[in-house]
Amino acid sequence: MPASLTDSHAHLADPTLFDSVVDVVERAARAGVEHILAVSIDLPSCAASVALAERFPTVWAAVGVHPSEVAGYDGQTIEQLSRLAEHPRVVAIGEIGLDYHYGTSNASLQQSAFRAQLELAASLDLPVVVHNRDADDDVMRTIRSVARGPDLEDRTGVLHCFSGNDALAARAIDQGLFVSFAGNLTFRRADSLRETAACVPLEWILTETDSPYLAPVPVRGRTNEPSNVRFVVDQLAEVREITPESAARATSANASRLFRWV
Repeated sequence: MPASLTDSHAHLADPTLFDSVVDVVERAARAGVEHILAVSIDLPSCAASVALAERFPTVWAAVGVHPSEVAGYDGQTIEQLSRLAEHPRVVAIGEIGLDYHYGTSNASLQQSAFRAQLELAASLDLPVVVHNRDADDDVMRTIRSVARGPDLEDRTGVLHCFSGNDALAARAIDQGLFVSFAGNLTFRRADSLRETAACVPLEWILTETDSPYLAPVPVRGRTNEPSNVRFVVDQLAEVREITPESAARATSANASRLFRWV
């Protein structure tokens, strides 16, 4: 297996993984995964992700409120996030963003929470982990509207589980956003996504599992976990006609540039 793999997006605080997290992290280490970013969706998972990052040297944390969890979002939420983000094992704000897949009835609240968390990230010089589902224009417009310091101009964050086209990837990179490919890159009907992955500049690509979701081929139908990021790396290497070792080395270096693991 290629060394120095990175899973830039895993929901380790999800009960599906959390209940066996020691085994999950150990299997990842045996597969060559040296860095796992434990992302959050609400305040309880933020606290759990930070605790996991304290416990395991290969795990780092991102704290944030997912667009599907903004119903209880208020001014106190951002204060609690700010305190959590001061932890030295927190390297990003996320998972944050916009999700219009099931309609836009709460779009205003989503946008307000997204903007506030983008502003928090900018104030702390932290990159963001962005969820974007059926909201391309609003996501990009909101990111562009929030001022960032010079330290974040070329590492604003990452569009996680990227499923867009070349044009969206170019817009993202122009804003200092990496694009991260997950298990859906391996799916049988993902030819257009593989074409995009072949064209995006390699220095702007990350790999992830989004575990416990989106298990890649050949483990479709099972609970996904960070050790499976190797299958995403293998697929990326195939479409770019490079070795898995080269793909692993490049994407891990990109993640280090973005998150600045210490």
